[in-house]
Amino acid sequence: MMDASDSADMLEDEKTRTQSVDLNTDTSLVVDISDALSERERVKFTVHTKTTLPVFKESDFSVVREHEEFVWLHDRYVENEEYAGIIIPPAPPKPDFDVSREKLQKLGEGENTMTKEEFQKMKQELEAEYLATFKKTVAMHEVFLTRLAAHPTLRKDSNFNVFLEFKGELNVRGKNKKEKLGGLFKGLAKGVDEVLLSSQKVSEYFEKARKLEGRVASDQDLKTSDLLRYYVRDTDAAKNLLYRRARCLADYENANKALDKARVKGKEIAAAETAQQTASEKFEHISEVAKQELTDFKTRRVQQFRKNMTERAELELKHAKAHMNLLKTTLAQLKEL
Repeated sequence: MMDASDSADMLEDEKTRTQSVDLNTDTSLVVDISDALSERERVKFTVHTKTTLPVFKESDFSVVREHEEFVWLHDRYVENEEYAGIIIPPAPPKPDFDVSREKLQKLGEGENTMTKEEFQKMKQELEAEYLATFKKTVAMHEVFLTRLAAHPTLRKDSNFNVFLEFKGELNVRGKNKKEKLGGLFKGLAKGVDEVLLSSQKVSEYFEKARKLEGRVASDQDLKTSDLLRYYVRDTDAAKNLLYRRARCLADYENANKALDKARVKGKEIAAAETAQQTASEKFEHISEVAKQELTDFKTRRVQQFRKNMTERAELELKHAKAHMNLLKTTLAQLKEL
């Protein structure tokens, strides 16, 4: 349904609409997804990096990654206790094209029972639906990487460097037979009727209006629903941070109790004092880092919602103008009858 050139054009068109809001304006490490190619059960993301940091061998490079490798990177951060006081950006959701594939299969099976116009109409609807899902998938994976690259601590992680720079696969998943989703459309009809009767002008208007409303719904989903779903996951990540802090507090309180018992017994006081001091420093550190993380979380959330609501309003104005132009064109055509 989509080849490499199609996906490249789509990503270029959508670049300004999928960027996340980052509090860090440092441009020494900039990561984005420059291309993406959908296969039957996989999406290959081309991760592009531009950097001036000396830790990297090159200043401008790209690697190909799949969803499982994004999850692997997320898990490495979560498992590292050094980041206990940091809100780890939520892992992007797994690409899901099952619905599109099922509709595509039914379309292929029913090709002989449709007219050429009906077939082309359904094909275009499937392509639009698939494209919307594809754009959201790419956007969520890119947001994950840009959050990591913008964070002053998370960007220094060695696993992140490997993810960005290592040219080969990270061996975090099993291999399977590749089959491009676009290949399922081979042999489909290539065109539509060349001439429409004048009596079809009104029907043509409703068809174009329906497609326009579909684009409006898709943009609303991208700018509002997806944003809300993302911040549900990001809020869960913040709650996990608070849980880790509460666990450190419990360890600190237990260390205090152990020290009191040691002093009463007059045994192993030095070891208990060391353990208590370590627990105290760990709790103070995670509390200090967490305070700034939660402040950034609130600021980032407000900025992202403001950005998306502004973009949604701009898109609605664009669609309203398109609808108005469609009405004018249709009225002019009807007057000519």
